[in-house]
Amino acid sequence: MDKANIPILTQPPNKDDVVKKWHESRISMTEEYDTGAVVIQVDGIPIGTFGNFSASIGKAKSKKTFNVSAITAAALSGEKVLTYEVCLPEGKNKILYVDTEQSKAHSKKTLARILALANLPDGTDTDRLEFLSLRKYTPKERIEIIECALATTEGIGLVIIDGVRDLLFDINAPLEATQITSILMRWTDEYQIHIHTILHQNKGDENARGHIGTEINNKAATVIQVEKDKVDENISKVSAVLTRAQTFPTFAFRINDHILPELVEDYVSEPKKAGRPSKKEFDPYFDITQKQHETALERIFPTMFDEFNYEDFQNRLVEELRTILGSFNKNKAAAEITFLRNKRMVVQDNGKLYRYNRGGYRY
Repeated sequence: MDKANIPILTQPPNKDDVVKKWHESRISMTEEYDTGAVVIQVDGIPIGTFGNFSASIGKAKSKKTFNVSAITAAALSGEKVLTYEVCLPEGKNKILYVDTEQSKAHSKKTLARILALANLPDGTDTDRLEFLSLRKYTPKERIEIIECALATTEGIGLVIIDGVRDLLFDINAPLEATQITSILMRWTDEYQIHIHTILHQNKGDENARGHIGTEINNKAATVIQVEKDKVDENISKVSAVLTRAQTFPTFAFRINDHILPELVEDYVSEPKKAGRPSKKEFDPYFDITQKQHETALERIFPTMFDEFNYEDFQNRLVEELRTILGSFNKNKAAAEITFLRNKRMVVQDNGKLYRYNRGGYRY
């Protein structure tokens, strides 16, 4: 294991502080706990509450920022935008929008789009929306600025972070990914807000990028996918990937002549074709169960000392999964290895050698 990724206590913890946290963490059957008011809904189905965070994922140019602009506009207007309804109570009806990627000029265009969608006057600021462009700062400085804004601005109920990847130095550092998701969870709990983040997907598969993507999948209340329609690239469809509650119906939008997202009425995702349906693309997440992943890895890596280069690992993976599933090939194995790496089920510690990360992952 890479020693650089092992957290080190620089000084002994304060015992009184630890005891206080321990007592605060107790759960009792005689206590009532707030589940968090619903903040964001799609067709009446909750996707975000106070005290939690959610995420939008999608490949480049899928219109993720347009989608989140609609969420922000719904929060500002109190009206349905696309299919989003956002309810922010009196006293917590301010929005903090953080853009980490765009220049100030491009950020202003996003701000103008939000105001137009909310039917607010053009060229006039609103005190309910704080819009920050943090492109020029380091990840550490961005976190500090967001923390300062939350601590000193009264009435914030919704925070948009576009994109969360820029709060990290290394997108593939597991320790840093855990730290950032822990910060998001602390902010939502401490300030009783809802945070919605944006993260890119890998080019080669549907997984959110890097270890931060894996952590967000594990910790977010809802993960939304924004992707281009396979038939009409001018249309972006929005669907629920991971939820803790009921899944909302897939919907779609296009960009109109005013450069604003508008709902595609009666959208059908993939129209049926004559003849046999086309074969579904292999997806390790849906086509192989957690138990099957683990069984194959336990057979390939019988001891904690076993390590293999990519080719040997791929060949052994084909052999074991062919035994388990009945059929499996090298193309599928390549996708499977990417999946296993994103889930931290396999890691590369010694040069490019792979090993099974027993007990070091969350599925």
